[in-house]
Parts: sequence; structure tokens; C-alpha cells
Amino acid sequence: MDDKLRPAYPVMKDETFILLRDFIYEHSGIYFADTKKGQLEARLMMRLRASNLPDYDKYYYMLKYDPQAARELRALFDSVTTNETSFYRSPPQIQAFQEKVLPELITRREKKGERMLRLWSAGCSTGEEPYTLGIVVKEVLKNALPDWNMRIVASDISEKALKSAKTASYSEYSLRGVPPEIKQRYFNAHDGMYQMNEDVSRLVELQYLNLSDTKRVQLMKGFDVIFCRNVLIYFDDAARKRFVSQLYDSLNHGGYLFIGHSESLHNISRAFKLVHFPGALGYKKE
Repeated sequence: MDDKLRPAYPVMKDETFILLRDFIYEHSGIYFADTKKGQLEARLMMRLRASNLPDYDKYYYMLKYDPQAARELRALFDSVTTNETSFYRSPPQIQAFQEKVLPELITRREKKGERMLRLWSAGCSTGEEPYTLGIVVKEVLKNALPDWNMRIVASDISEKALKSAKTASYSEYSLRGVPPEIKQRYFNAHDGMYQMNEDVSRLVELQYLNLSDTKRVQLMKGFDVIFCRNVLIYFDDAARKRFVSQLYDSLNHGGYLFIGHSESLHNISRAFKLVHFPGALGYKKE
């Protein structure tokens, strides 16, 4: 292509990268290391165009000083987060939840004469994880489910992802890890898409939540299980320690935390008891 015809894309200056990187970190806890400058530049290009701004400096000043920039801030979060997920992701963790953790919690509650469970999918993306938890709950409790006060809270910082989750409609690719009998039992196929059955989707409460909003996260209490998978990778060590401490406070005693299979709480927290399951790890609040 002739250089004269090549579109002129603005380049993010190093000092502007630092300003934007620090701004995003301050408002979300999401951290871009120095090696991620190109990634941030690419992800914000569409926001630059949508805002009709000529360069990243102008975009930063809009975010920083425009009193009407709150809406753009949420669009920014949509751009810098990755929403790659699927049903039954990391099967050993789901198996541990279904065969070990959930039965343990049910037995414990029933011994106390209680029938209430609270689950939290923190960083739920487009909904595959919390709906998977809903399926597992139905599979374990079966006809006894109506007798239980069951609540699955699913939160994310991306409004775009939450909007998609609300439709509860998924492609074949999203269901690639779903056993055939589960797919048949809980999904309705139509025009190449799969609609989640309402008896599962109504168990899930979707809500917007910025995990760096300490006051809001402090309100997230009384959970028996928290799935927070592939979320800590966005934070630096200081933010990880702060957030994991909040997750600990959000759990009931005897509750479990599951993080991404490639993530670890090593050097992050010693508050949890590490629990080994077949092919998976969990963290228990004793």
C-alpha cells in the first residue's frame, strides 16, 4: 500500500502510557506492566475513535477532567478486559465443586437445620461460569432445590459482558466442554445458538461491580463458595493482596475460594487452608 494511502494511527507516547496505566490502575486495580504498552495502545484505539479524539493525550485528559466521563470509564473497562470463557471451564475445579465442596456444604447446612447457600462468581464475564454453577447446583440438589434458598451472584466490571450474560444465549463454541446429556437437559437449540433454560438462569443474579471499589466489595458478605478465576492476573501484587483479603472476609467460615488453575495465592495470602482435589486446588476459610 502507498504510504500516502495508509491510515495514520496515533502513537501512544511513553509518558502518556504511564498516565493512562496509572489512571486505569487507580480506578480498577487492573495493571499494565511496561511490557504491555502495545497491548494497551491497541485496546484503546477503538475508544479513541469512538470519542472522536486525535490522540491518547486528549483521551487521558477527557477521562481525568471531563465531569461527563463516567460513562466512558465503563466503556474503557470493557476495552481493557478479556472475556474469554466457556461452560465447564477447568473441569477438575468444577468436578471438585460438584463432587466434594457442594455436598460438604449441603450436609453441613442440613445438620444445622438450614437450607441456604450463597455462591459468588467474581469476574463472571459473559455468564458461562455462574450458569455452570447453576447447572451443577441443580444436578446435585435435584428435586430438593425448591426447598433451598439458593443465590448465585455474578459480577463483572464489563457492562458489555454483563449485557451478553443477561441474554443467556451461547454459541456451540461456548458449550464445547459441556457433556452431551447436560447440553440436552439445560439448553434449547435455535438457529445455531443455545438458550439457557430459565430454571437455571433465574438462579443467577447479575450485577456490575468494580473489584477495586473497596466499599462495594465490603458489602459482599456471607458466601459459601467464591469462584474468582483468571481475575488476579490483571492486578499487581499490592492489589492482589488487598483483594484476596477482601475475598477472605466475604466467605463464611468453612467456605471455599477457587482461583484460576494457573494462579496461586503463594506470597499473596496465608489466611486460607490449601485443599487438594483430584487435578485441582481450592482454598478454604477455616
